[in-house]
Amino acid sequence: MDNRNRKQQICILGSTGSIGTQALEVIAEHDDLYEVYCLTAYNQVDLLAEQARRFKPDAVVIANEAHYERLCSLLDDCPDIKVYAGAKALDEIVQAEPIDMVLTAMVGFAGLTPTVNAIKARKKICLANKETLVVAGEIIMNLAQQNRCPILPVDSEHSAIFQSLVGDECNEIEKILLTASGGPFRTFSLEQMQSVTAADALRHPTWDMGAKITIDSASMMNKGFEVIEARWLFGVPAEKIQVLVHPQSIVHSAIQYVDGSVKAQLGVPDMRLPIQYAFSYPQRLHLSGERLDLFKHTLEFFEPDMEKFRCLAMAYESLRLGGNMPCIVNAANEVVNEAFRKNRCGFLQMGDIIADTMQKTTFIQQPSLEDLLNTDAEARRIAEECLS
Repeated sequence: MDNRNRKQQICILGSTGSIGTQALEVIAEHDDLYEVYCLTAYNQVDLLAEQARRFKPDAVVIANEAHYERLCSLLDDCPDIKVYAGAKALDEIVQAEPIDMVLTAMVGFAGLTPTVNAIKARKKICLANKETLVVAGEIIMNLAQQNRCPILPVDSEHSAIFQSLVGDECNEIEKILLTASGGPFRTFSLEQMQSVTAADALRHPTWDMGAKITIDSASMMNKGFEVIEARWLFGVPAEKIQVLVHPQSIVHSAIQYVDGSVKAQLGVPDMRLPIQYAFSYPQRLHLSGERLDLFKHTLEFFEPDMEKFRCLAMAYESLRLGGNMPCIVNAANEVVNEAFRKNRCGFLQMGDIIADTMQKTTFIQQPSLEDLLNTDAEARRIAEECLS
């Protein structure tokens, strides 16, 4: 077959989440260009089966092996779809020869090893799993360079930075302007934040995201992780990455160059755009949906309050300390994020436990990938002890 006319084969890690489901919308809109090779999920077995019936991938993987039998029975009349289960299956499926690109839309540390394996298999990475670069940024970027493997950002902010770089790749960056909505507690006092609930935190004013990321957005840890991600993706030190609270979420991020010029990417909040741009780069394809009408928007920008949003400050600090410290922060955050959602700790207490975990976990200045796996386990154990 002429490769110029072959549809691009896509593996979606985390197809049942917010990014995964919107990626499938993009693929459906451009089914002359893209085809699903594999879909994966952790727990949402019914939705995974429904997606498989519609998109007819070669394979599906349910990471939680407890759901394997049910997934098999749901797809019993689809003999052409291979069904696998477990973390090892995720690591293996991303290396399948027909795959052209892997969308890493899994949430959390679990996305690291499948991404590493996809890079080693020289697949184009459409990166929506920010924890991969938070935990192992230097290792991942070096590995991608060694394997000549492109990493295209899918986060709206990093996609905006990437889009603002096109045509100016050789020019010096003075500053990255990383925008943040500010979340639901932007105007709250510290006293008010003492009593907020998970239900309050899950009401994001702009974006429709999964529960974990929505809580991270409320604490601004999500933005802290994006600072770390930007540091590795674009090779810019932390002191040149400035967070701007921008409640309207219209300016998705910007770059200030050494001549003072600022280039930004604007648009209505719609994650399909950065997903599609990662798929199609350097081309831009038509995307159905709302268009930005600047007559309808007042654009505001504020400095983040680092005292109220300690998580953002701790992310910057972890980047300054380097080594395995961002991995420690990520592991502790995953523990407290879930604990807050289950009413096991308060909103502000999350920051206290992360700070304690940073103090108590073994610090390694130049960690290997194995060191990071061990760090993750140690930090989770310590965060759990701090909780109890």
